[in-house]
Amino acid sequence: MSSNFTPSVRSAGTFVAFVLAITFLLSSTLLLAQTTVGNGSIQGTVTDPSGAVVSGAKITITEKSKGSATHVTSDSRGTYSSGALIPGSYVVRVEGAGFKTTEVPVNVQVGNTANGNAKLELGQASQIVEVEASTVSVNTEQATVQGVITENQIANLPVNGRNFLDLAQLEPGVQIQDGQNFDPTKAGYSSISFGGRFGRTARIEVDGVDVSDETVGTTTTDVPSSAIQEFQISQSSLDMSTELTSSGAVNVTTKSGSNAFHGDAFGAFRDSAFAAALPTPVGFSAPFQRSQYGGDFGGALIKNKLFFFLDGERTIQHTSVPVPISAPFSQFSGTFSDAFHEGNLLGRLDYQVTKNVRAFFRFSDFQNLLGATFGYGYSLYDNKDITRNFVGGVDFNTGSFSHAIRFSYLKFQNQIIDATTGSTTLPFANIGAEIFMGGTGLVAGPNLLAPQSTPQSDHQIKYDGSKILGSHVIRYGVGFNHIQGGGFASFFKNGPQVASAVSTSEQLAAATGPFPGGASNPLNYPADSVTVANGLGFSTTKAALGSRRAALDPTTGFCSTWETTGRLSQTSHLHTAFDGCATRAAPTASIRRFPG
Repeated sequence: MSSNFTPSVRSAGTFVAFVLAITFLLSSTLLLAQTTVGNGSIQGTVTDPSGAVVSGAKITITEKSKGSATHVTSDSRGTYSSGALIPGSYVVRVEGAGFKTTEVPVNVQVGNTANGNAKLELGQASQIVEVEASTVSVNTEQATVQGVITENQIANLPVNGRNFLDLAQLEPGVQIQDGQNFDPTKAGYSSISFGGRFGRTARIEVDGVDVSDETVGTTTTDVPSSAIQEFQISQSSLDMSTELTSSGAVNVTTKSGSNAFHGDAFGAFRDSAFAAALPTPVGFSAPFQRSQYGGDFGGALIKNKLFFFLDGERTIQHTSVPVPISAPFSQFSGTFSDAFHEGNLLGRLDYQVTKNVRAFFRFSDFQNLLGATFGYGYSLYDNKDITRNFVGGVDFNTGSFSHAIRFSYLKFQNQIIDATTGSTTLPFANIGAEIFMGGTGLVAGPNLLAPQSTPQSDHQIKYDGSKILGSHVIRYGVGFNHIQGGGFASFFKNGPQVASAVSTSEQLAAATGPFPGGASNPLNYPADSVTVANGLGFSTTKAALGSRRAALDPTTGFCSTWETTGRLSQTSHLHTAFDGCATRAAPTASIRRFPG
C-alpha cells in the first residue's frame, strides 16, 4: 500500500530547520563518534600499564597520504573517537603526562568503526613506542552482517569487463546478476543478489548518497573501478544510515588525492581472432572485438589542505548477433552488428577546512549506448543511458558531537530509439509495419517498443550524527530524498504490428497463388491480427521533469533513524517513509481476422 505525498516548500523548510537545530543545538562534554555509509571512524580507550583509564591524553589522528590531522582528547573514562574519517591508513599518536608517546597504526574501512585502543608505558614523552598493527580485524561493535572489498583487492583481482560490483562475489552468500535480467535497458549494468534474493531491490550508494534506479531496479550509474577506495556489502542487520531496502546494500566510497601526485593508465584489447568462439547456432559465427582504456590522476593543489582526483574510462565493444529463421523463410537467416559504447568520468575535490572540518565535492558523468539490440529477429532498437551526479559533503565536530551532511543532485535518462527504419541491410526494414511471422523466427520492421524515454531526478540531503555515552554509542540521523520519475512510451508509433500464423494452408495458398516469391515471401501471407496504438504515449497527465504530462506522481522518501549501539545494549531501528506513484498505461487496440 502506498500513499501520494508531494513535498512543499514549507515541508522542505521544516526539514532544513530540523537539521540546523540538530547541528547547532546539540552539544556536550563527551567525545564524538561517527560511522556512516560515506566514511569510517576510529574509537578507542587509553589505559596505563595497570589497565586504569587515562583521561586528558592528547590524541592526534593523521592520514598518512594527505598529512591531514584530527586532534581529540580522551575523556574521564579514557575514551575518544575520531569523528568521520575518509577510509584509508592512519596513525593514532597518543601523548600523556608521565607516559611515553605511543603511535598505533589503524586502517579505517568504509562503514566501520576501527579499534584505536592504546596502552601507554611509563616514561618520558620524548620516547616513542610504535605499536604493530593488529592482524585481527573482527568488528565487535556493529551488528551488521557485512564485508568490505578493499582498494588492493579492486586493483589486483582480475575482473572481466572491469565492473567493480563483480568483486562482491568474494563475500559469502552474494551473487552477481546481469542488469538485463531486470530490464533490457540495463545493458552494461550489474546488481547483487543477497542470500538468493532477487537483486532488483539492492540499494546502491556512492559517497553516502543514493544512486539506485527507482523504475526497474539496480543502479543508475557505474563507477570506474580505479576510482573506488573501498566498498562495503551489507546483507542483514543493516546500518541505520543505509537507505531502506528489503534485500541488501552496497556502499561505495570514491578515492581522493594525496600530497603525492600519482596517476595510472591502462588499456585492454580482445578480439575473436585470438579467443574462443562464442556459442552460436550451427552454421553461424559471431566475431567480436572489445577495447577498454582509461586512467586516473590525483594530487594536492595545496599541501595538507586541498586535494583533487580525476578518473576516466572508455569501453568500445562490437559483436555480431545470429538470427536463425526456419522454413519457409530460411533464406533470411543471417546476423546483424551489435555495438556497445560506454564512457565514465569522475572528478573529486577534498578540502581540509579546519582541523575538525572536512568538505568534498564530486561530479560524475556516465553514458552508455547499446546499438541495434534487443528485439525479435530483425526488429531492433538502440538504447542509451545518461547519468550526471553532483555530490557535496561536510564532516565536522561541535563540542562533543560529530556531524556528517550530504547533498546530492542526480539526473538519469534512459532513451529507446527504433534502430530498424532506414537500414539498408536489415530485411523489410522500411515497410512501415512490424511483421511477425509466427513459429518461424522472422520478425522485421520498426520495433514496437520505440520510442521510449524514462527520466529520474533525485534531490537528496542526509544528516548523520552520533555521541559516545559511557560504553555505548548513540547515533541518530534524518534523510530527505525528493524523487521524480516517469516516462514516455509510445508503443507502435512507427507502425502497427501485423502478425501471421503461417499455417500449412496459408503456406499452400502462398505457394500456389499468383504472388512473387511464393511461400518464401512473408508479404504473401494474410494478416491474422493487426495491433495499433492510440499514439498518446504518456503515463499520466501530470506535469514534471520538463514535460506537460510525461511523469509519474512525485515520490518523496523521508527517513528518520535513531539507533543506540554498545557493548551491553541492544540495537533498535525506526524507519518511516512516504512514497507514492501512479501510472495509467496508454491502451492499444487489436484487430483480428476471422475465418470467412
